[in-house]
Amino acid sequence: MATEYDMSLRYGVDPDQSLTGRVALVTGGLGGIATAANEAMLAKGANIAIFYPEFESDRVDEVMAHYPAERVKAWCCDVTSEQEVARGVREVIEYFGDLHILVNAAGTITLTPAEDISLAEWQRQIDVCLTAPFICAREVGRHLLSSQHGGKIINIASQAATVAIDHHCAYTSAKAGLIGMTKTLAKEWGPHGINVNTISPTVVLTPMGAAAWQGEKGERMKSMIPTGRFAYTDEIAASIVFLASNSSDMINGADLLIDGGYTIW
Repeated sequence: MATEYDMSLRYGVDPDQSLTGRVALVTGGLGGIATAANEAMLAKGANIAIFYPEFESDRVDEVMAHYPAERVKAWCCDVTSEQEVARGVREVIEYFGDLHILVNAAGTITLTPAEDISLAEWQRQIDVCLTAPFICAREVGRHLLSSQHGGKIINIASQAATVAIDHHCAYTSAKAGLIGMTKTLAKEWGPHGINVNTISPTVVLTPMGAAAWQGEKGERMKSMIPTGRFAYTDEIAASIVFLASNSSDMINGADLLIDGGYTIW
């Protein structure tokens, strides 16, 4: 006997990917990718909480002047500190009334031949690019579990987590660990309506990225990317909006490579 299936059944995906009523916390929220994500999620209706490091304090007023004050607020927070993250997440929830989305965009990179990497340099990459996302995900995850309304955690990894790149040993190790951590959180928290995914960009045209990959070095890298160019921040932000919206509710534990095909070589 043939099994009948109603082809008209739909999940209810919002084609507009609205984030109205959602609160998103973005770490490293003054950086290039984070700024593009802030603007994109704001345009989709979300309220935005920003964590920024102390060394960027002199930029905060200038950046915040471009946002509607009632919908965006920034906190100075060392994301490698359990105490500061716990305080910051608590204050975000108290200020906005809830929290639904975490974008772990804080990061750092040093490019050093493996034989010259000091333990301090190695540890700094691990602290900022792996331990900090875990601390933030754990604190936000606790709230999402207790609230029982689910949520989205989006970790910014890198193509360097998938394919070897010279002088990226410490960074690659941290980002590869981030992908592994993400998969485990996705498995543990998926049954509670919490989706955890990574995005792995190629070189992105942030001020830091453009400066680091200018000239002949950048042209060599672009020649190895099938699309022949680097990524723009709004392209990464678009994927963040997608993963933050209900369009991605069936995507969990995935690593979205936005690399123009670099890693298919």
